[in-house]
Amino acid sequence: MSRSLLALCLLLVGLLPLPAAARLAGPPEVGPPVTVRDLASIRSSGELRVLVNQSRNSSGEVKGQSIGVEYHRLRAFEQYLNRKAGDGRGLKLKLIPKAKDQLLGALQRGEGDLVAPGELLTVRAGSKVSASAAIRSKVPLIIVARQGDRRYQSLEQLAGRSVALPAGSAAGEALRLVNQKLIQRKLQPIIVEWVDPSLAIEDVLEMVQAGIYSVTAVEQPIAERWAKVMPKLRLEHHLMLANDGGMRWYVRRDMPMLRASIDRFFSTYHSPADQDAAFQRVYRRLYKVHYPLGRGERQRLEKLRPVLQRHAEQNNFDWLTLAALAFKESTLNPAARGAGGATGLMQITPAAANSVGIGNIAVLENNVQASAKYLAKIRRGYFNSPQLNERERMAFVLAGYNMGPQRVQSMRAEARRRGLNPNQWFFQVERIAMEQVGMGVVSYVNSVNKYYVAFNRERYLLEPQEAKAGK
Repeated sequence: MSRSLLALCLLLVGLLPLPAAARLAGPPEVGPPVTVRDLASIRSSGELRVLVNQSRNSSGEVKGQSIGVEYHRLRAFEQYLNRKAGDGRGLKLKLIPKAKDQLLGALQRGEGDLVAPGELLTVRAGSKVSASAAIRSKVPLIIVARQGDRRYQSLEQLAGRSVALPAGSAAGEALRLVNQKLIQRKLQPIIVEWVDPSLAIEDVLEMVQAGIYSVTAVEQPIAERWAKVMPKLRLEHHLMLANDGGMRWYVRRDMPMLRASIDRFFSTYHSPADQDAAFQRVYRRLYKVHYPLGRGERQRLEKLRPVLQRHAEQNNFDWLTLAALAFKESTLNPAARGAGGATGLMQITPAAANSVGIGNIAVLENNVQASAKYLAKIRRGYFNSPQLNERERMAFVLAGYNMGPQRVQSMRAEARRRGLNPNQWFFQVERIAMEQVGMGVVSYVNSVNKYYVAFNRERYLLEPQEAKAGK
């Protein structure tokens, strides 16, 4: 490839907006007119519908403890509105989690009354959306890297390098503007890697800490919050992409009474000093994904690849899914021993192996075969619906592998009752798991998913060339 063609490719990658393939599917932001529902109508209904960013940073709740950064503000706003109620009727919040890049579209379609994103949100020109007074003004967007990795003294040194961003990140637009300046100086643009839509900003930060992604870009207050539980992150305050955005809430333009109430509330509201105490206590030991592609890990995976591929193919799985599960369970160690009789590479129990007719799971071949067949049994018996896409189906299967498929099904039923999407584990059914049993199974599925993403990014290196030639 010529240098000019290479430069053109990098330019297109760096300047293009988030590709459709990386977005979570959702209806467009335009639609038929909605019924006007300002504060008086909301009070009459007794319910304020709040569209929240589904990210755990913004709206997580773990076993009754509010973790999401917006929860404290929203509960305080609920109390504020109830104090101002003239008729004494109580008003309750209904939280509706959505992917960040779907929030404003849902607001304009009337699916909610208020958007509380917990992050910077880009409003498209011409949208019928009104922004509140700023919760925080001039929020810096900064680069975040890993302790011990290369230090960059200027944004110019990132030219031609990749920055990982989650769907809907405000840093995408900021990087586009930075790239324009780099190109004017005849430098390569910074390449934006839009990550898998199952990953929120906290997941990307964890993968930066692990060394899976080199750097990301994030709002400084969010980076500072997560650095409290991810100590290997390095916040590059001097590498600022922009600092002209404000964190706000959003309503439709035809809701001036609600907008005025929000602004009056923010004029006197102060965040509690201990609002992150539960956040640090719950999350401190959970975000510990490791780098799965070091030299030793690659060598072990290459030795295990034939048996993983064989049983993945026999049971209709991607072999890298089995590899990711094996890394989570045993760090690719066939001799591993766990609690409750869990054995070997896949840490399967004798009872689970016996349920699919496999014995002697101390033998590697049997261990992998039993695990693959047991995963297939869970998929076939509980999560075979065509309404599930394959990524979500595998997440449900992994949750069932970890805590039992019947319990996962009961959580799906509760999600449906609460108005959540029962066919989406990430950010939807997992919320029920967080509330009912804590972060154990959520962290488990997320870790396997991140290892899969890491392996899949380097699939072309992990699969033999002769296999590619035969495809």
